Amino acid sequence: MNIQVRYFASIREALGQASEAVETAASDVAGLLSELRARGGVYAEVLADGRPVRVAVNQVMATSSTTLPAGAEVGFFPPVTGG
Repeated sequence: MNIQVRYFASIREALGQASEAVETAASDVAGLLSELRARGGVYAEVLADGRPVRVAVNQVMATSSTTLPAGAEVGFFPPVTGG
């Protein structure tokens, strides 16, 4: 299945790109994260288990068990605080 992945803030800076089309066999966010981490290098670092990374699927906050529909837009971004 083909999806669009977008990276924001420090994740975008670390990966050196704002978005990419990804062909994935993952059925949920956890599977997609696993595939991206398996690329190694910076992907494994910035998306590592335990790192504070938020995820949205089709602009709705998601969890690791959120299903990925075909053509989904998945966003990864660090938590943001305001004040």
